[in-house]
Amino acid sequence: MLLGDVIDPDALAHGKPLDGVRILALEQMQALPWATQLLARLGADVVKVEAIGTGDQGRGSLPAMTDPEGRRVGATFLRTNLGKRSTCIDLRSERGRQLVLDMAPQFDVVAENFRTGALARLGLAYDDVAAVHPAVVYLSVSGFGHSGSPYGDMPAFAPVVEAMSGIYEMKREGDEPPLVAPVGALGDIGTALFGVIGVLAGLRQRDRTGRGTHVDVAMLDAMVAMTDIVTNFWSMGLRGGELGPLLMHGFRASDGWFIVQVGREHQFARLVEEVGHPEWADDPRFATRQGWLDHLEDVLRPAIEGWAADKTSLEASRALGAVGVAAGPCLSDEQVVADPHVAARDMLVEVPRTDDVDQPVLVPGNPVKMSGVAQGPETRVPWLGEHTDEVLAAELGLDAEALAALRADGVIG
Repeated sequence: MLLGDVIDPDALAHGKPLDGVRILALEQMQALPWATQLLARLGADVVKVEAIGTGDQGRGSLPAMTDPEGRRVGATFLRTNLGKRSTCIDLRSERGRQLVLDMAPQFDVVAENFRTGALARLGLAYDDVAAVHPAVVYLSVSGFGHSGSPYGDMPAFAPVVEAMSGIYEMKREGDEPPLVAPVGALGDIGTALFGVIGVLAGLRQRDRTGRGTHVDVAMLDAMVAMTDIVTNFWSMGLRGGELGPLLMHGFRASDGWFIVQVGREHQFARLVEEVGHPEWADDPRFATRQGWLDHLEDVLRPAIEGWAADKTSLEASRALGAVGVAAGPCLSDEQVVADPHVAARDMLVEVPRTDDVDQPVLVPGNPVKMSGVAQGPETRVPWLGEHTDEVLAAELGLDAEALAALRADGVIG
């Protein structure tokens, strides 16, 4: 999908679920920006507040492209800020703080992902904003939340909370070091999803009661929830990364690997019949699920991989799927980009580069599909401070002279 494409103009004419919802986002990096980008895709108007000069820390990530002014715009920023507007305000100055407090009542949601306590010191915490805007839905995303954690003073990025959830140690083998960030930014995007849920629930509560709320989402809480098997399996007697007796393994085909999951006896019977050994369904070696694992390497793997040797990973997966066994190919990055499902579901947005590189930047599309709601149009990420004057003029009625004075004093950028 090209940037700016509208997939269903008729649906777009009927609007989006969050049309009219306004979000003021004091955000950086990925956890909160991913959440507000999803809300923007559902119709919300999102205004970012960024630091003067440097902006959102995600702008400084690598790889990167340069904007029309030659400033670096990093990959983290490019994939989490479509459809937003950018303002630059010095939150450490009293006048900058007051600008945010003056604007807050114009917005349904104020969202922030500063380290716990940072905005309280600046006078922009929930209590400060609620004093001027009692109906605000105030979303805080932080590493360890705003109450009760002994880790509240620690900074956190996604791999930190992923590690503290127990999933790295559960998956670590032997004396090998932990495999860091094995699925990308699970800690960020998992947290973002809970943040979106909290905002939507907060808006519903506000509409019902007239009262605002503080939505407090800790990244570590989100990861304990997302990696639920760590604590649940421990409580049920499994130790050292054990997953319980089931087949959930990779097997080699002619062009690569495919994954099979079999956890029930009828599925095992269908698997072994498909690979040419229906008699194994009644074989005493495989009478229990543990038997499947005990004989995985010496019996099952040679049979499955021998059966798949003349098939591609997709062909093998389709053949198993046809008999009710869940399987799927392990795709490379290039294969995902070219995958027909990804194209059919509009799950990649092409963002043209601004630095004379032909290959557009690819950003994941909106995974939330709704009947009667158009996918798109997507608009590019904002350049740093691009909308400062526009937003302050519209929200606070500041004229060109007032804006020039604020800029000259370093309050806005």
